[in-house]
Amino acid sequence: MAASYHTRSNSFPTRKHPFTSEVDQHLSRLSSSQSASTSSLHELQDLYHSVDKMLQLPLIQQALAKENEKILVDELLNGSLRTLDICSIAQNSLLQTKESVQELQSVLRRRRGTELTSEIKKYLASRKAVKKEIRKALGNLKGMENKCSSEINEEVSMLREVEGVTFAAFESMLLLISGPKNSSKLRSLSLVSKIVRPKRIACEEDVAEMNEFEKVDAELSTHMTFKSDNISLLKDQLKELECSIQDLEEGLESLSRRLIKARVSLLNIINN
Repeated sequence: MAASYHTRSNSFPTRKHPFTSEVDQHLSRLSSSQSASTSSLHELQDLYHSVDKMLQLPLIQQALAKENEKILVDELLNGSLRTLDICSIAQNSLLQTKESVQELQSVLRRRRGTELTSEIKKYLASRKAVKKEIRKALGNLKGMENKCSSEINEEVSMLREVEGVTFAAFESMLLLISGPKNSSKLRSLSLVSKIVRPKRIACEEDVAEMNEFEKVDAELSTHMTFKSDNISLLKDQLKELECSIQDLEEGLESLSRRLIKARVSLLNIINN
């Protein structure tokens, strides 16, 4: 995503309040991070905690409540709605995948071959639907790039930076959940993992860098050739994926509350 949120006005003094300094520090750390992980979610939570504290400052409230700034603040409010929508899409994608994982785990515990094949097909179909929804969301994210004027209010400029960093973080999160776009990539990754596994050597770079979502997708893409050792590996991979989903769900739930709180603070500034 294009970084178009970082133009600041030179007509305003440097921000010196501790709360605004906190926001700057979180923005800097998030801007330099390209990973989608629970640590990134915690950083986003901390960022919005600092943003909400900053929005309680009388000077910030006065600056944002100015008549000539209301259009810009309205845009921020619209952006906060889009952010919540993207967060909801990520949460729903995780929930749908987790339910499919748990159903597959249940079949594996019962050790029913025919039922397993059917459940794997259901899992892959569910993942296909999740990826389709994510591709749509990523397409919408591309249209959310706001360009700031060099004369924009400093406070609005900073809040747009927050919005931009948040969109970028959600983009990485959605890409993490969706994994490779095509099944041929999944089959090739699964083949490489099967070649190296019996030899107990380090996997090739592309396999080593696969996340838990990709590993399970790749393993299930060749489900017709499952053997007992494959089943054991699949159980481990599903357990790891379930734990990862749980961590991400908890992080997104906490972040969602912070996003709502920041939006309410903006609404209060506009309405008072």
